Amino acid sequence: MIDQRILFPYAYNILGSAEDARDVIQDVLSDYLVRPREGIDNEKNYLIRSVINRAINTKKKKRKVIGQSDIWLPEPVATDDAADRNLYLKDILSYSLMVLLEKLHATERAVFILKESFDYTHLEIAQVLSITEDHSRKLLSRAKAKLFKPGSGVKDRDAYTSVILERYMDAIRRRDTLQLESLLAAEVVHYADGGGKIQVVKKVSTGSAEVAELLIMAYHRYQAHLTIRLTRVNHQAAFAFYDGDRLVVCQVFHIDQDGKILQVSSVLDPEKLRNHLTWPLE
Repeated sequence: MIDQRILFPYAYNILGSAEDARDVIQDVLSDYLVRPREGIDNEKNYLIRSVINRAINTKKKKRKVIGQSDIWLPEPVATDDAADRNLYLKDILSYSLMVLLEKLHATERAVFILKESFDYTHLEIAQVLSITEDHSRKLLSRAKAKLFKPGSGVKDRDAYTSVILERYMDAIRRRDTLQLESLLAAEVVHYADGGGKIQVVKKVSTGSAEVAELLIMAYHRYQAHLTIRLTRVNHQAAFAFYDGDRLVVCQVFHIDQDGKILQVSSVLDPEKLRNHLTWPLE
């Protein structure tokens, strides 16, 4: 039987939820074990195809429940030691890109992921999703138009990340609004997702002044007593805030090419944090 970890990035990248990805994989494998095997020439390709399509259908159902207007952030997955622990974690998309992918419909998202992350050809995508090659090309073009402005990018800059985030935390602790604003891009966006279980001050904040004020207020009112650890989530820098051994906030950063913090995603939903950012299929 195929290693479940091979299937995980396909399901997770489409769903943005490790818990839902595990459920999809288990459902697909359970169906596979009881069905006749005639006509299945390649077990791995069959299971990948089944997981992708099951994930698309699950994503569509989840989108109807969550609603387009609400803030929903992906469940973070730790990748700080991905090279040592698991080769398959390299296929997990960056957190900033996962946030952007929420703009896409489920099938657009699947086409984009298969082409850009897994290097599928349009013929292969057409076979997996039961569409035409031309439709696959149109969906990819539509997805890119929704995701990216001309010249934009989502890659995290590693060179100065730790220095920038040390200054970021220092400015917050000292309530130094001007210093914090200098580290934020003018168009910075802060997203907060409490999952309907944790009350957040504001779901979306924009602009360096508004975001700086919110971050300082939130830290000194709710987070100053917490233990903070710098880690990597979906290949991007993140702060994990612990109350004892319980993870209560995961704050993921997108730093632009000029070394400015362009996006801060604060995950407070306990359902998304209960795995303590560990690899979910160990």
